[in-house]
Amino acid sequence: MAIVIKTRAEIEKMRESGKLLRQVHDVLAPLVVPGATTMDLENAANAKIATWPGVKAAFKGYHGFPAALCTSVNSQVVHGIPNEKVVLKDGDLVSIDCGLILDGYYSDAAVSYAVGKASAQTQKLLDVTKASLEEAIKFAVVGGRLFDIGAAVQTMCEAEGFGVVRDFVGHGIGRSMHEDPQVPNFGTKGKGPRLKEGMVLAIEPMINAGKPDVKTLKDGWTAVTVDGSYSAHFEHTVAITKDGPYVLTR
Repeated sequence: MAIVIKTRAEIEKMRESGKLLRQVHDVLAPLVVPGATTMDLENAANAKIATWPGVKAAFKGYHGFPAALCTSVNSQVVHGIPNEKVVLKDGDLVSIDCGLILDGYYSDAAVSYAVGKASAQTQKLLDVTKASLEEAIKFAVVGGRLFDIGAAVQTMCEAEGFGVVRDFVGHGIGRSMHEDPQVPNFGTKGKGPRLKEGMVLAIEPMINAGKPDVKTLKDGWTAVTVDGSYSAHFEHTVAITKDGPYVLTR
């Protein structure tokens, strides 16, 4: 693996990108209501991004992806494409993933929401997935092991009977969207490369209410659960510093 170590100045540039990305998510949160379309979310994100000269949507055009957002509904795990025909309904779950580029540096973050009133199972899935991200971030420390991060996610989520997706993982991030190392949401604690000051990781649990198996639809992008169960996705961009984890997208 060719892991790129960032300077403090580079991390601060990524932090500036991350702060803008959080503003995008803050704009979208109140729009997640029954009757909204996933294209409504896409349009709102693009409108916000357009207010910042020089800021670009990281996903749009990335390997041909057509949108600024990934909007994944219910059994869609990741890479759902916004569509004016996809109308959110009461009880749905939608995961919104977005990335920005500012001065050549990337940020990446995802949030999952219940639409209207969630079922008890959906709310539990959301709560546990979000909590597993926060727990994983605690292990993004100098001298730790890479798989400590995934072990934290796996331990928490599997204890609640949820499936941890294997096919998609987190990643290093910096001047490219995807850098080494891959950051799985599973693994054996104490294994993997040592974590070093200046590494920046996109940590992103993708957790299914049912089994972990996924498949990709004919559009070549949208990944869905094989068993049709709902899936949740939370993500932060996190720098490893001598002072502990530094969440750049909070």
